[in-house]
Amino acid sequence: MPDAVSSSLGTAKPNPPTPKPFAPEDEAALREALKRCSPSTFEAAVQFRKTGNAEHVPAVVIGVIERFVEPDLRIKLKDADDDLRLIEDLGIDSLTMMEIVILVEDVLQMTINNDELRNLRTVGDVKTFIDCKIRGLPLPKPTKFIPIEHIGSVMPVQPPFLFLNEASVSSTAANGKYKITGQEFFLQGHFKDNPVMPASIMLEALGQLAVLYLLEGAPTEPGKMVSSQMIFFTGCEGVRAHRQCKPGDILTLSIKPKRMKMPLATFEGSIRVGQEKAVIVEEITLTFGFVDAVNQPVPITVNGADHGSAASSAESAAATPPLRVAMGG
Repeated sequence: MPDAVSSSLGTAKPNPPTPKPFAPEDEAALREALKRCSPSTFEAAVQFRKTGNAEHVPAVVIGVIERFVEPDLRIKLKDADDDLRLIEDLGIDSLTMMEIVILVEDVLQMTINNDELRNLRTVGDVKTFIDCKIRGLPLPKPTKFIPIEHIGSVMPVQPPFLFLNEASVSSTAANGKYKITGQEFFLQGHFKDNPVMPASIMLEALGQLAVLYLLEGAPTEPGKMVSSQMIFFTGCEGVRAHRQCKPGDILTLSIKPKRMKMPLATFEGSIRVGQEKAVIVEEITLTFGFVDAVNQPVPITVNGADHGSAASSAESAAATPPLRVAMGG
């Protein structure tokens, strides 16, 4: 998790380990290990081995993953999107994942247990995991993939004002998708004979993803949880719209926490359509509050996933006004 978020919870950041001496024979061995990777991957690995600077790790990890991905899928790694799924999007099976891990262990001189691999499902998971191992930080919680049924059960906002079809939440970020169907009620008048997704609604969608992060991924105090009835929008800054979004477009949403100290949580956010930027937001700020966990509905398990009580969710939705972004489209 970003330093600002971690420090607000009193988590000390350990010092990175002192790098070992890097001799010419080490460079030759590293070049041989990475001979099928890009030159930039090798250079990043050399800099990491010489300096121990963890900022070089993402380039190494992405480069190693790229080496094992089929050529026609490598373009997906161009922008190194953290929400790329290893299996579904990149076609990486368990055996290939082991090959990636073995090479990463060799290059970065670290040890990874097989049990630690089970929760690595996205590129972001892998990068965060390796970074934590190198820095000596606690390993983050695994990414949770949340279907629309569960989103609806926990969110205070409900259809037709819910703009998340699916989402994933980790301790460091949340990602989601929403397809513009053309049947949305606001498109009837925005605009005449030219339906365009309002900018205010796209900001609303990012705000909803931030709400989901607070409910499903944010760190909490012992015995406490974030209340869905205590999350409200307070403001946003640095908004830039880069393209029109129309029916048929699939919005890929991403938010990352920048600062979080009750009662305020601030996020940066973005929306893409394919590889094109649609909206960038420097800061979205929400207020939130904790409640005792024992006072919340007890989740039930359906097909291996946790779902809240439908009745309790309906009561919560009725009692809580939807999050609305006060900005014109």
